[in-house]
Amino acid sequence: MAKKKPKNELTPTTLQIDENQLFKRVSQIIENRKARAYSSVNQEVTLMYWEIGQYIGSVLLGGERAEYGKQIVAKLSQLLLIKYGNGYEYTKITRMIKFAVVFPDIEIVATLSQQLSWSHFIEIIPLKSEKARLYYAKDAVDRNLGIRDLRYQISRKAYERREIANSQLTEKSTVPFNVFKDPYLLDTLGLKENFLEADLEKAILCELEAFILEFGHGFTFVERQKRMTVDGDDAILDLLFYHRIIKRLVAVELKLEKFRPAFKGQMEFYLKWLNKYERQPDENEPIGLILCPRANCGQLELLEMDKSGIAVAEFWTVMPSKEEFEKKINAIMQEAKERLERRLTFDSQSIPKTDIIKQIDYFYESKDDDS
Repeated sequence: MAKKKPKNELTPTTLQIDENQLFKRVSQIIENRKARAYSSVNQEVTLMYWEIGQYIGSVLLGGERAEYGKQIVAKLSQLLLIKYGNGYEYTKITRMIKFAVVFPDIEIVATLSQQLSWSHFIEIIPLKSEKARLYYAKDAVDRNLGIRDLRYQISRKAYERREIANSQLTEKSTVPFNVFKDPYLLDTLGLKENFLEADLEKAILCELEAFILEFGHGFTFVERQKRMTVDGDDAILDLLFYHRIIKRLVAVELKLEKFRPAFKGQMEFYLKWLNKYERQPDENEPIGLILCPRANCGQLELLEMDKSGIAVAEFWTVMPSKEEFEKKINAIMQEAKERLERRLTFDSQSIPKTDIIKQIDYFYESKDDDS
């Protein structure tokens, strides 16, 4: 007499296994755990470097002991190299010391190191402005930037260009701070000489990923050649984006000529139409960006564009040499700083300087660097 199989015993006829799905799920578990293990190891390494730098900096390199401390660090480096191998050369230990100096708050380091590698910090440490360091660190976290992309953003002075754009805004602005940049660098679009507005628009759409990377975190593309009809007349907006963080439609108009005051009325029409016909109940009012080759800051101040929810920024389709780029950006930054100082001096209704500086960072810095 044949034995009856237990009811809970599974056989090929009672259970069909999807081998591909099984492999996919197990692989996912392995990858997730490996990523978490890597993240944990990376965080511990970064915190170890901070702790080493903080200890050496506070105990050995204070005040008059600085020169003596250099000798001590050199000797310490030799001993560590013998015991632990590469990774503890003199220059790397001095970098750890500077790391602890420019990131004095261990809690900030602990939070950032959950998502940023030590290689990310190596790119950020030499920056002179604390706000710039935190900006690039946050940007790398928000957009999951790799080392190359982070280095790219720093080399193109994304932070500084954001602050130049902020300098156009006042306390009565309806354009949020930290959304736009000025100028925008569109050299990656591959435009040839004597291009038309249609060429610029097509190039942006063909290289949309690169354009949004330049635009900044939070932007998503919605539509090109947005048609707006009122009383049988059509108006066409070049590009329409949406900013997920500030929950606003962002109208972008491309111009190949120097900024003219008439552009303001055109953009105001677009924003009013979008506000009436496209804005969703949970969204904030739309804002606009006019991109043009040149803009006169005096005209922009007089027109008070930001009160109408409009920002104006220049775009460059050719990237100058590194030296020329540094020179141009420094000059624009200095001009922005002077413009803000004039506003604070002559506008009796402006908010206190300390409050403005919280939103608009002065980052025009001297060239001396001990890194």
